[in-house]
Amino acid sequence: MSQILTSPATNPISKTTTPPPPQALTLTFANHALLPLLLGDHDRHLARIEQRLGVRLACRGNRISISGPAAQVAAAEAALAALYRQLERGEFIDGPKVDAAMRLTDPTTDPRLPLSDLPAIRTRKGAIGPRSPGQTGYIDLLARHEMVFALGPAGTGKTYLAVAQAVAMLTSGKVERIILSRPAVEAGERLGFLPGDMKEKVDPYLRPLYDALNDMLPGDQLTRRMTVGEIEIAPLAFMRGRTLAHAFVILDEAQNTTPVQMKMFLTRMGEGTRMVITGDLTQIDLPAGTRSGLADALDTLEGISGIGVARFNNSDVVRHPLVGRIVEAYDQRHAAAKEHARERHG
Repeated sequence: MSQILTSPATNPISKTTTPPPPQALTLTFANHALLPLLLGDHDRHLARIEQRLGVRLACRGNRISISGPAAQVAAAEAALAALYRQLERGEFIDGPKVDAAMRLTDPTTDPRLPLSDLPAIRTRKGAIGPRSPGQTGYIDLLARHEMVFALGPAGTGKTYLAVAQAVAMLTSGKVERIILSRPAVEAGERLGFLPGDMKEKVDPYLRPLYDALNDMLPGDQLTRRMTVGEIEIAPLAFMRGRTLAHAFVILDEAQNTTPVQMKMFLTRMGEGTRMVITGDLTQIDLPAGTRSGLADALDTLEGISGIGVARFNNSDVVRHPLVGRIVEAYDQRHAAAKEHARERHG
């Protein structure tokens, strides 16, 4: 059972308008054996928290003291407590998990649930939980809606979590198969001129989906399920004319569909089927002047009962921290260029 004691330090109450004094508290952890895992090699996990949250951390014995601005101290306390509970459950703690705990306790965001109540997707390889506030809402939508659109930049977990939900529902018997698809824009979906059989032609475009599946299922089980048709990966062009019943269907990179293709895909939905459509409207590779089917579908369908929409932003990027800053820099430049063009033509 988790046992973490909190000892706040007292600060005099100021009645002036000057900034409030720094806050301080001390956490006491009952299990001494888990503390080195919480700290990380050479206290690297503590250093990671200090750098991101702007607090000071110090460990002595089984106690960690935290000092800094009140909101950041509270966030560091919640992150350390959440990480300690993960260790108590026998989970492994690494840099990305430390980052995830901090994103979910960021004082500038408003998570809908306390960390102890966050949703998770349970697969045979273990539970997959959210690593950002956006992922928290997304996992909830995946559980409650038959059709979900997920929008946002690369690295936010849109496709990965959709595949995790699909695998969880397949292994629990809630669906009979998984179908994963992408538009093969680079080949204009005219794949006949490429060498090899159909699998060899489309594999380069579908590699990210294979990678996610390999994380969810043992290799031999994945091979067997693909052989018997329980898991199918195919380009969008091969969805035409089919009715997909009792399946979990994911369309990735949907910003590169046309409105006709998107309508064709959405109307494949049969009885007992779930659909997830993921994409990034800032990364459209269609010919100039061609409207994205993803944008068209959102304009047409958002707000309809049974359809959920998850929108991610740069703060939800769960790859290397630099990726989030890179995405933000490009977005800022794009916004500035649009504003400049508006002023020039206005």
